[in-house]
Amino acid sequence: MSRKFVLGDIHGAYRALIQCFQKSEFDYRNDLLISIGDACDGWPETREVVDELLKIENLIYILGNHDYWALEWFVSGNSPYIWIRQGGDATMDSYKEGVPDSHILFFQNAKYYYILNNTLFVHGGIDINRKLEEQENDTFIWDRELVSRAALTEQYGEEQKLTTFDEIYVGHTPTINYGSSVPVKACEVWMIDTGAGWSGGKLSMMNIETKEYFQSDDVDMLYPGVNGRG
Repeated sequence: MSRKFVLGDIHGAYRALIQCFQKSEFDYRNDLLISIGDACDGWPETREVVDELLKIENLIYILGNHDYWALEWFVSGNSPYIWIRQGGDATMDSYKEGVPDSHILFFQNAKYYYILNNTLFVHGGIDINRKLEEQENDTFIWDRELVSRAALTEQYGEEQKLTTFDEIYVGHTPTINYGSSVPVKACEVWMIDTGAGWSGGKLSMMNIETKEYFQSDDVDMLYPGVNGRG
């Protein structure tokens, strides 16, 4: 494998995904991509996003909370109002012709976390006081305490290590919440979700080894007249 990349939350923004691949000159056959989750919900092309990810030979896909909601709808038809309000309606529209079995399997086979060379990849976060194998899956897809704690630790200049991992890459909590449109590092935690699900946000893809990152245009500029998630 030539290079190793991590990709932030996509939220149905297929056009942003293609821009990141083009700008990074991503090699679908030889490069490794670790997608941090939330391919679904928000912008109108979730189906196209999954089709594109399925073309990648070396893909690690981490399950996000929006993926979890979408998968529930895929297999049971369950569509809670909270999901619909947060972009689920766009996912439903994207699959109005039906959900391919390959897409259902894609999310069913997703990982809750992945470890590579003592680097952890997880959508939401972890409980730093418990072993990974003892934690609930809900923690991996919903947690924001890890990011909050890392940000506070960094802010007050305290001990700069929270875990035994060399690095942790997370999505779920957009960096735009912290006033940044680029990937942000606090302690050993990299926040790679740069707000692609929201108006004014971008999709980001980072080379794990060099830390060079590649970004789409503002996603709302790629989908004029579409609201995304807000």
